[in-house]
Amino acid sequence: TKAPEASAAPAASSDVHRFKIGSLDAIALREGGMTVPNDNKVLGVGRTKEEVAAVLTANGMSADGIPLSIQPLFVRDGQQLVLIDAGAGAAMGADAGKLPASLRAAGVEPTQITDVLISHSHPDHVGGLVDAAGALTFPNAKIRMTAAEWTYMQANPDLAALTRTITPRVETFAPGAVVAPGITAVAIDGHTPGHTGYEIVSGEDRLLYIGDTMHSSVISVQRPDWRIAFDSDAATAQASRKALLQRAADGDLRLYAVHFPYPGLGRVQRKDEGFVWVPES
Repeated sequence: TKAPEASAAPAASSDVHRFKIGSLDAIALREGGMTVPNDNKVLGVGRTKEEVAAVLTANGMSADGIPLSIQPLFVRDGQQLVLIDAGAGAAMGADAGKLPASLRAAGVEPTQITDVLISHSHPDHVGGLVDAAGALTFPNAKIRMTAAEWTYMQANPDLAALTRTITPRVETFAPGAVVAPGITAVAIDGHTPGHTGYEIVSGEDRLLYIGDTMHSSVISVQRPDWRIAFDSDAATAQASRKALLQRAADGDLRLYAVHFPYPGLGRVQRKDEGFVWVPES
């Protein structure tokens, strides 16, 4: 069955950032955001507040908190309208839930989405799969994630109602699977049992959606060995972070970071003995 044609794009919106991956049309969609306190309990677990503050202030940021954006990625390839992650929806109150409006500002109705690819099942990535009434936000879409992540999600009692709603639409895959034309799942271990990134390739161009391999464009990039409370396997997640930073810097790899400052596009460069994030202008 063919997906409906997306309507013509309306006037420009600050919640919509259009870009290309080869011949593919892609859009960074603003969904919301959050500020993580500098309390050495979330990013930089076990480090002192002063250690974290020193990194933040050296990069021109406030020492009090670490702002994190939320921007799911839309990719259109012919008749497939693909959304990567669904944001928090109503799960985070007033600070999130803008995804349907951002989609419409881009000229796409939620009913037109054919595939939702999930990086992992934390609430700020799956909460937006349902609306405030608990109904499917993307009723015509297949919801796809790794088999390990689906098992993990089903075991989470806090997501029981959401899981029941989406179950008829869920399809699972193995790490490394081609999940849509030009999109391959890339295992990035440690954050959750089935966490995956997505590599999108068109012609000579490629983009890697990194999921929650990194959260902060400063702390996660410049201090990849600092522990993050959200990681279910901290040591593995730290190793994955460092390996991805090395690969990205050595290969000049274009990245899409769902929690970095909007729109989350950029590259990693080596600096001194470490790395820095260079946003795409």
